[in-house]
Amino acid sequence: MALAARHRETLAAAGSEIRELGGTALIVPTDVAVADSVETMVSQTVRELGPIDLLVNNAGVVSRGAVIDTDEGTWDEVLDINLKGAFLCTKAVLPDMMRRAHGRIVNVSSISGKLGTPNLAAYCASKWGLIGLTKATAEEVRNHGVQVFAVCPGSVNTEMLQKGLPGAKPAMEPRDVSDVIVYLATRAPAAMTGAAVDVFG
Repeated sequence: MALAARHRETLAAAGSEIRELGGTALIVPTDVAVADSVETMVSQTVRELGPIDLLVNNAGVVSRGAVIDTDEGTWDEVLDINLKGAFLCTKAVLPDMMRRAHGRIVNVSSISGKLGTPNLAAYCASKWGLIGLTKATAEEVRNHGVQVFAVCPGSVNTEMLQKGLPGAKPAMEPRDVSDVIVYLATRAPAAMTGAAVDVFG
């Protein structure tokens, strides 16, 4: 598999863990909010690993603040990474998936993509948008052998939650969400395409 993220240290740690478990990990430092970076990541992945059958859009940031206190730069950063990044990655892999009539895309949204959460307007907007992107794309590629899903977790015990929302009490561990992603990526029936699946412990 290919791992893409901005931070090399995070990628290296994840890659090492995968290799220790007997897997293969291609490390590709990528800024998903930049089209050229995404195109380079996809090209390198295809060149070294072959056609992309699965894309999981999981890049995300959170910023806490009321709407009246949120500056434009913060708003843009959250939307660029959480929503534009998924759009760019999806756009980059779809042509080949459609040509081969084979592929799945799983977008990691949030329960905040369905519920309004105070002081998380930018995050909510990005995650609501990600569900919209999921459903629209699923309809566009429904007849091309490609399925698109969204996962909507509640609070998960991750570094992002601890840093972005200090004091938050996670209801789940990452494995609770990854099990659902694996199901959607491998066994979910075509009839589920476009679904936004709640994982709300």
